[in-house]
Amino acid sequence: MERREFIKKSSAAAAITLLPTIPLWASAPDIKKITILHTNDQHSRIEPFEISKNEVTSDKGGFARRSTMIHQIRQQEKNVLLLDAGDVFQGTPYFNLFGGELEYKLMSKMGYDAGTIGNHEYDNGLEGFQKALPHANFDILSSNYDFSNTLLDGAFKPYKIILKEGIKIGIFAVGVELYGLVDPKCYKETKYLDPVEVAQDMTRILKQEHHCDLIICLSHIGYNYENSEKICDTKFAQRTSDIDLIIGGHTHTFLPAPEVHQNARNKPVIINQVGWAGLYLGRLDFYFQKGKVKGYSLHQLNDMGVTAHV
Repeated sequence: MERREFIKKSSAAAAITLLPTIPLWASAPDIKKITILHTNDQHSRIEPFEISKNEVTSDKGGFARRSTMIHQIRQQEKNVLLLDAGDVFQGTPYFNLFGGELEYKLMSKMGYDAGTIGNHEYDNGLEGFQKALPHANFDILSSNYDFSNTLLDGAFKPYKIILKEGIKIGIFAVGVELYGLVDPKCYKETKYLDPVEVAQDMTRILKQEHHCDLIICLSHIGYNYENSEKICDTKFAQRTSDIDLIIGGHTHTFLPAPEVHQNARNKPVIINQVGWAGLYLGRLDFYFQKGKVKGYSLHQLNDMGVTAHV
C-alpha cells in the first residue's frame, strides 16, 4: 500500500488523537514513568525490505535495527515493557524453513515481556505451533481461545502481571475469530470465546482482585471494519471497561498517532497499532503519581529511531 493511501485510510477512521507532548510535571520527584514499546504483525520480516521505489518499505525494518532501537531506549528509560500483538509468523522464507523458531529466538534475545497469538501462528497447525513455542523465552498470552481439548492445553497464560517501580501492570490478550479465516485442520478443536465477555472477566481479575494500576490488552482482532458488525478494537473499546491501552494487530493499520476512545463507562481508553513487518515501533509513556495515571505521551518510531511525522 502506498504511503498516501495508507495515511488516508488510517486517518479516515481516526477518533481523538494524542499529541506527542511532554508535560512540565513529568520530572517531578514523585512521578513514575512507564514506557510501553510494542510491535504487531511482524510476519517473519527478519531482514529489512529490499531497496525499491516504495518509500514506505524501501530498506526499512528488520529485527537488527529494531533491536538497536529497543536497546537504546532501555539505556535511557528505567521502566520499559516490550509487547507484541501477534502474527509473528508467515511472510518470508524464514518461516517456511524454520517454522517460527527463528522469530521466537530473536524476540527472546530482544527481551520481549509478552506477546499473543495471531491467526498466522496456526499456519503450520497446532503441532507446528507447539514445536516453535519452546523457543519463546517470554509469555505468550491468550485469554479467549480455549485449548482444553487440544495438544496446546495449558500452553498459554490468560494474563500476566508485571511490577515496575511499584506500579502494577496487568496484561491480557484477545484473538480473532478463527472460523472462516483459518483452515479448521490447523486449529482443530480450539474454541473461540467472545472477546468482550472475556475482557470483562479479565479486567475484573486484574483490577479488583490484583489491584493493577494499568491494564493493557494485546488485541489481534483488527482495528476497524467498515459497514460490519464484526468485533474490532474500536467496538471492543466502547463495550468494555477498565482497559487503559489496547495494543492492536491483524489489520496492519498504521495509526499516525494513538487514538483515545470512550469505554462503556465513558472513560478514556487508548488504541494503537503500528502497521506491519516491523516498519515502526510503537511507544507510549505513561506517567503515574501515587499509583494513578496522571498523563501520557507518545512516539511512533520508524526504523531510524526518530518520531514518525506523517
